[in-house]
Amino acid sequence: MKATSKTLLALFVAVSINSALLTLPVLAQATSGIDAARGSGVPTNLSDGDGSIIKTVINFMLYGIGILSVIMLIIGGFRYVISGGQKDSVTAAKNTILYAIIGLLIAIFAYAIVRFVVNVVIGGAGETDV
Repeated sequence: MKATSKTLLALFVAVSINSALLTLPVLAQATSGIDAARGSGVPTNLSDGDGSIIKTVINFMLYGIGILSVIMLIIGGFRYVISGGQKDSVTAAKNTILYAIIGLLIAIFAYAIVRFVVNVVIGGAGETDV
């Protein structure tokens, strides 16, 4: 138990130091004039154009699910490698990998369905906006 606590503490410290070193400076001075004050690049409409809220939310969720699936694949692979040939551990690791792949496929199909429905409802069925 102490080894796990030390490992988690070391991981937390490493991530904290890494995030502290990789932060970007905030530039408070607007160089683009009044457009910066108007919020250019900020999603302001529900469904039209590159700045649509629907597109931003869907893409954010898809990226999150993709990252989570890759993490679960890595965890499943790690569990498979350290299973030591024990049947229960191997089965659990294979299930983790299988469920991560199934989750990723469901996310991709859900994205395709939502994209189709949004384009049909909004009226641009031929566009690939979302």
